[in-house]
Amino acid sequence: MNQISRRRFIYGSIGTVGSALTLLNACGANDSAIKDSAQDSDQQSTKDLQLVQRFPQVLVPGNIRLPISLAFSSGIISSSSDFDFPKTLSAKVVDLSTDKVIIENTSAVLHGAEISLPYYPFQVILESPGNYSLIVSGGPPEGTAFSVLERALVLVPGVGDLLPGFDTPTFGDHRQVEPICTRQPEPCPFHKLTLNEALQLGVPVAYLVGTPAHCSTGTCAPALSGLIDVASRIVGRAVFVHAEVYADEAATVIAPAVQALNLSFEPVLFIADKDGKVVQRLDAVFDALEFSDALASFGIS
Repeated sequence: MNQISRRRFIYGSIGTVGSALTLLNACGANDSAIKDSAQDSDQQSTKDLQLVQRFPQVLVPGNIRLPISLAFSSGIISSSSDFDFPKTLSAKVVDLSTDKVIIENTSAVLHGAEISLPYYPFQVILESPGNYSLIVSGGPPEGTAFSVLERALVLVPGVGDLLPGFDTPTFGDHRQVEPICTRQPEPCPFHKLTLNEALQLGVPVAYLVGTPAHCSTGTCAPALSGLIDVASRIVGRAVFVHAEVYADEAATVIAPAVQALNLSFEPVLFIADKDGKVVQRLDAVFDALEFSDALASFGIS
């Protein structure tokens, strides 16, 4: 089994702050509200407010999810701060090869009240590979740049692909992954079946790869708790499987489940239909509302 440093592995989960992406204003909040909040949060000014990409660079043409968070130069603003997060942000998308606006107006509402780092999940449709910029209303003219890759260059299964089966660790067979689940105080219930077995049941499958004890985004533990709550309400209509990121308690050895999906980031939640086709993939940061909406999109609520 290959070994890889945790620092290197989690880099893709957090994204980058970029070059001083100042947020001067935002839909749903006025200048004074942002200024007051910034002064209450470590006495920093609005000139220090930045945008942070919360998505890994594995984007392909189609429906693209672009979650971003707000930050100061000292780090992403947490839900425990006194900062008054705008309820909604609006943005446009520019094709950097032509400098033309290709999406005039898109918006995202605040998500993640129950996780440590709130975020705004923009959703856009881009049909062609290339380099683009998401420019938040009232922000800097350069926005935050991102790339859309040719589908053949991305090995991680995406929407429309079959979710590849794998013999994930179970309570009956840990498959050399210890601990099998780092959720505390007790393991989650999603280790009764392997992913292979789940995909044979003919019902939708939610497959989470993440590590509650070592999560780099503060998402895994609350997301897993949310999944447990959802699963208790839809018994029999979908099956849930969880696999850890690391094969050892010290988080130094990448688990086989990660390698099977060619992942370079965590956490990730795949939602597949009854035929095993991926209908939604949530990368790096997500909350209970997002995956509940994903399940509801094909009749499970």
